Amino acid sequence: MVQMACGIDSAENVERAEAHVRAAARDGAQIVCLQELFAGRYFPQVVDVRGYDLAEPLPSPTTRRMQTLARELGVVLVVPVYERAMPGLLFNSAVVFDADGSDLGTFRKNHIPDAPQYLEKYYFTPGDLGWPVFHTRFGVIGIAICWDEWFPEASRILGLKGAEIIFYPSAIGSEPDNPELSTRDAWKTVIRSHGIANGLFVAAVNRVGAEGGMSFYGGSFIGGPLGEVLVEAAGEEGVVSATLDMGALTFARNLLQFHRDRRPDTYAEILRTSVAMPGM
Repeated sequence: MVQMACGIDSAENVERAEAHVRAAARDGAQIVCLQELFAGRYFPQVVDVRGYDLAEPLPSPTTRRMQTLARELGVVLVVPVYERAMPGLLFNSAVVFDADGSDLGTFRKNHIPDAPQYLEKYYFTPGDLGWPVFHTRFGVIGIAICWDEWFPEASRILGLKGAEIIFYPSAIGSEPDNPELSTRDAWKTVIRSHGIANGLFVAAVNRVGAEGGMSFYGGSFIGGPLGEVLVEAAGEEGVVSATLDMGALTFARNLLQFHRDRRPDTYAEILRTSVAMPGM
């Protein structure tokens, strides 16, 4: 995973991201994931119609460059982008390239937040591609972007569809209406819980540094299927990597039979937006 601080110049951000991907590949990485909206600063801090101009039709110069890089290095590459599907229809997306450079498809962020300085509903349409899994040369992966990572339903679906690793490209940091609060422990805990509940690896990559009125805390980490933290970054830019023992997935799933013991026949109420409590 590439944990970066993003500057104003998009070309410089992409150039630096490529350098980190190359460094990761030299160290033996097989799958590399970039952070949410890696090509620029986190612009949804304010409402500004000019932000729409940052969206790119796919394939874009950014994704073509990363596709060529994946092919050259022989790595699977997860590339988050601001996607322009058509005028007025914009998505917070991630494109997956296999190790031969083939385009395996796109995921579009499903849960869109609206909170102080996380004003994403102005910029992003909720995803319409569901929860795809991608069968890459080096494993079956799923993606859930930032706000998606807080919802257990997303990781459950990806786990049931065969994901072995879920990547969570993120942009999370300060809470301007609660400046004394850090969500870092809660963020790490809920993502680790998805790994436990589904018997899979989780890999969350966050940005670092100050941008506008916000500060991003980094803390990118990779967790195992029993909740163990395999590696965790601090608050500086760099590559975060771990070697995964895929046999650990079978062990965890044999030990904790969550998928076997599910009762989907009793879960119909969860499909409703509001579930009335007795006496209400």
